[in-house]
Amino acid sequence: MPRTLSTRPKQDGFRAPGEFEPKSGCWLIWPERPDTWRLGAKPAQKLFVDVAAAIAQSEPVTVAASARQWQNARARLPGHVRVVEMSTNDSWLRDSGPNFVVNDQGGVRGVDWIFNAYGGFFGGLYAPLD
Repeated sequence: MPRTLSTRPKQDGFRAPGEFEPKSGCWLIWPERPDTWRLGAKPAQKLFVDVAAAIAQSEPVTVAASARQWQNARARLPGHVRVVEMSTNDSWLRDSGPNFVVNDQGGVRGVDWIFNAYGGFFGGLYAPLD
């Protein structure tokens, strides 16, 4: 059952897994913000297709796309890449999404970094901060 812990992961023997370690899959967020991506995000979307296809050669890939962009993402991504409808305010999932830490016994914990758009209300890139 999910719960909030008062200890830090390192205290309990957890660590961030290495990029080289096996994992159950990779998540990406489909780029679309016109204030972040040039030309309506079309060049970025092309690159995300290439990245997703490359990663999918070795592990499952899921791409989150807004309701507005879901059909575009589904049409452009390979069929074996899963596309789910999920709105978000950023396309850098490593910064804004869930992170997981592991221990040597196979345990997994989620870490909520409380993403603040790279600076929060005092210098952050955008609001809302999610």
